[in-house]
Amino acid sequence: MATETVTVTIETEDAQDELEVPVDAIDLLNESDEGVPTVLGDLALLGVAQQVHGIIHHTQEEVGEDVEAAEEKTMELFEERFGQSFADMVGHDH
Repeated sequence: MATETVTVTIETEDAQDELEVPVDAIDLLNESDEGVPTVLGDLALLGVAQQVHGIIHHTQEEVGEDVEAAEEKTMELFEERFGQSFADMVGHDH
């Protein structure tokens, strides 16, 4: 059985990447008929927040002020996008 896919382009001023994703997989995650780009944008920001959180709070290494500032900004943008904090969404706070 063939599964329909869609190609999505992620672009910045100086680089771009393309990825192919199954439409049915995105439909499973699409709670409000927001469309593929919004669903993938939500997943991208969630992934960035999870990774930054892990680096800041779950490693033995010291992090610099620039990394702490990046985490703070990430969590601010996360809350703006989702209307709730990362801690509230994932049920995990420090």
